[in-house]
Amino acid sequence: MPDTFDWSNQVAESIWWIIWVTVVTWAGFAVVAWLLMRYTRWGRQFYRLSWFYFRPGRTWLSWRPLLTFALMLLVSVASVRIIVLSTYASNGFYTALQEQDPSAFLRNIGIFAITAVINVIRAMLSYYVTSFFVLRWRTGLNERILGDWIDGHAYYRGEFTNEPVDNPDQRIQEDITSFVSRSQDLAVGAVNSVVSLVSFSIILWNLSAPLSVFGFEIPRALIFITYLYVIIATIIAFKIGHPLVRLNFLNERFTASYRYGLVRMRDNAENIALYRGEQVERGTLLSRFGLIMGNYRQLIYRGVKFQGFNFAITEAAIVFPLLVLAPRFFSGAIRLGDLTQASAAFTNVHDSLSFFRNSYDDFASYRATLDRLTGLLDVNGEARALPIVPTEDSSSSGGVAIRGLTVSRPGGQALVRDLSLDLESGAALVVHGGSGTGKTSLLRSLAGFWPYATGSVRRPIDGEALFLSQQPYMPFGTLRHALAYPEGPESVSDQRGREVLQQVFLGHLVDSLDKEDAWWRILSPGEQQRIGFARILINRPSVAFLDESTSSVDEGLEFALYTLIREQLPETTLFSIGHRSTLNRLHTHHLELLPDGQWNLEVPVH
Repeated sequence: MPDTFDWSNQVAESIWWIIWVTVVTWAGFAVVAWLLMRYTRWGRQFYRLSWFYFRPGRTWLSWRPLLTFALMLLVSVASVRIIVLSTYASNGFYTALQEQDPSAFLRNIGIFAITAVINVIRAMLSYYVTSFFVLRWRTGLNERILGDWIDGHAYYRGEFTNEPVDNPDQRIQEDITSFVSRSQDLAVGAVNSVVSLVSFSIILWNLSAPLSVFGFEIPRALIFITYLYVIIATIIAFKIGHPLVRLNFLNERFTASYRYGLVRMRDNAENIALYRGEQVERGTLLSRFGLIMGNYRQLIYRGVKFQGFNFAITEAAIVFPLLVLAPRFFSGAIRLGDLTQASAAFTNVHDSLSFFRNSYDDFASYRATLDRLTGLLDVNGEARALPIVPTEDSSSSGGVAIRGLTVSRPGGQALVRDLSLDLESGAALVVHGGSGTGKTSLLRSLAGFWPYATGSVRRPIDGEALFLSQQPYMPFGTLRHALAYPEGPESVSDQRGREVLQQVFLGHLVDSLDKEDAWWRILSPGEQQRIGFARILINRPSVAFLDESTSSVDEGLEFALYTLIREQLPETTLFSIGHRSTLNRLHTHHLELLPDGQWNLEVPVH
């Protein structure tokens, strides 16, 4: 029996079909994307997160993201064409089996094998292109959001905003990955579904026949019934799945909160163990875990309804086309190959129409991811917009000048009122005061972090100023990294590193300069504070601000460390905060903060 499908010119026809369908797809995708980004909230969120990466410029590299995505759409269109051709090959060999025609069977098996090989090559190309597309996009987005979080000290000042974000670390590490992967999956999946829908609808249209229902004749019944079946199922599924958006958002939030609690317990293991606080920590962690489980139960209940409905619709779709077409097959109106091709076409049309229904759960998670990432950007912008004390650079002359500085609590109560003072280069000031009088808030204001302060400051900035907290920060890496911070490890030679360690009484560490370890756990608080003084010697700032930076060492060592700084860096201005009266003899100026914003300044008499 001769083939009913002409394979002689399919190579040329398929190439031409792929080209024009791809062009139409590009244009259609651009229009839909523009409409979504203009008229939907999540579309605008996507634009905000992604346009920086896809925006073309004057160089070829700036066009690479768009060109790569265009290639991905082309490959997706090609996959639809290959599957369409394979259904015709399948029709041919099933019909040959029915007609018992060995030559036609082998010919169509050969054609099917060729389409299968081409499809394997297409799948490998698709995987390669998609993987590198996702890799580059994720890299670019990570650099942008990480930079936005760090820029303007937003990672710190975000805590002073009206609604600080929870777990920015998770948003940067996990949500970026999820956003990029799901954006690609949903976009390419939607395009593939639309192209498949049109292509296989044509096949169903040609294989459909009228069907009489209660005296009414439905022309091309199979295709109309297919569309009606899936559209009704999709509307119901959307109604069932709508609460998943909020539940997935809460799941991410509660999971991140629980993980943060575990990390915090690990980082404070010694203190917790000394307090015998295991039971309290267990209760806190189990409470946070309980929130995850409570929300997860809601996800299960909603998921059972949603997935159960989808599963029932999908199972019914397996036999649906056979029930509709069986009478025509038994009457001889269609052949076995037509029946199998119609069934395959129905499955593809059903799957294409069901894409949005089946993807609703993923889309719900995707919406939650968009909210979390754009929420982080919103808080970063709000943090940068918070007021700061105007600071003028005095690196050329050194010294610190404060004029009319008022530092307040977030509620508006003044901690320090109208402070003015001058420190010449090489001077040393110590700040005393009772708890809650604003000593640390004063230091934060001078650093440009505290948003509840007014006045003006003139001091060295950038690398000419060094701030030491009570517990010095120990970065990842070697001991050389810790000594050089915030500069790079290359700024500390072997000789200089050993010399400085000896000077701050850490000689037992001279052979560990390039040892990489968790130094924030290995070194005692007193040793860490000595590392802070080592940083002053290495970085040689014009001014050093020290916030109780000797609280964990004894008075004798405190005296030795301050004397070392005075001898090695006589031109460095010191601005210290402390409780010990022994600090007075180590400083030339004394500032005492009093209740109700009052203060008293003692300066040397020349």
